[in-house]
Amino acid sequence: MIENNRLLSLFAHIFLLLGVATVGFPLYYAFVGASLPIQEVLQVPMPLIPGDRLLENMATAWDRGSFGRQLINSAIMATVIAAGKITISLLSAFAITYFRFPCRTLAFWAIFVTLMLPIEVRIVPTYEVAANAFAPLAWLLTVTGIDDLFGGRITANLQWSLLDSYAGLTLPLIASATATFLFRQFYLTIPDDLAEAAKIDGAGPMRFFRDVLLPLSTTNIAALAVILFVFGWNQYLWPLLITTDPSMTTVVVGVARLIPGPEPLPAWNVAMAGGLVALLPPVLVVLLMQHWFVKGLVDTEK
Repeated sequence: MIENNRLLSLFAHIFLLLGVATVGFPLYYAFVGASLPIQEVLQVPMPLIPGDRLLENMATAWDRGSFGRQLINSAIMATVIAAGKITISLLSAFAITYFRFPCRTLAFWAIFVTLMLPIEVRIVPTYEVAANAFAPLAWLLTVTGIDDLFGGRITANLQWSLLDSYAGLTLPLIASATATFLFRQFYLTIPDDLAEAAKIDGAGPMRFFRDVLLPLSTTNIAALAVILFVFGWNQYLWPLLITTDPSMTTVVVGVARLIPGPEPLPAWNVAMAGGLVALLPPVLVVLLMQHWFVKGLVDTEK
């Protein structure tokens, strides 16, 4: 029920405007700082009227930060992470919801518990595995004693480093418990009659998944794709740790490196201009996907 109350509507609009101002003012401040010469940026207080140096400062940030390759790296990383998370989450939610196998509930709760383990918590063991992807296998061989079956005469030196590679940037972040949980909850709302009708028509599990579940999940996939793309784009700590080659650095790390040190005239205007350059691609994705994003969040008619 929607209550038509003018006073309530007025308060709602006031809070909405306050929220917009709270979120938008830092962006406006960065935009103004990026458009001013360095002398005006260092004034106290800084002017709040935009200047005419925006394009010049953005060009300086582009050259100083080598943003061309970094933007490509960020786009690849964000796209692969979003696509991988959605694919794995769709399949895992499908398995948990529609298949009856031992420890099915335990499997779901094991996935759910990982919601409480962000990358910052498990970053050291994850880095160790990324430095040598065969490290768990070597550990297993040692624990089981297989590597000592022949008196130590046969040894396996297994090495596969993911450092400074797109696999290293994306694979450790490619699973999502949140997306799995959301897709599972959506599948639970689908009537069982659909699955029974598909079975009567001779459709196997994968055909039911492809022809029935995927079309019904389109809006959810679109909304999650936007969220996960922005998540992948904004990653800072993991790319900073996993890459030492400048050609594999992402643009967020590049922006952080533009932040000036204690030199006589720290170029904050260039750093803010670099931040705006890094902000443009995810904003463009959100604008292009806005219709599907909103529909996926609010649409309940399937």
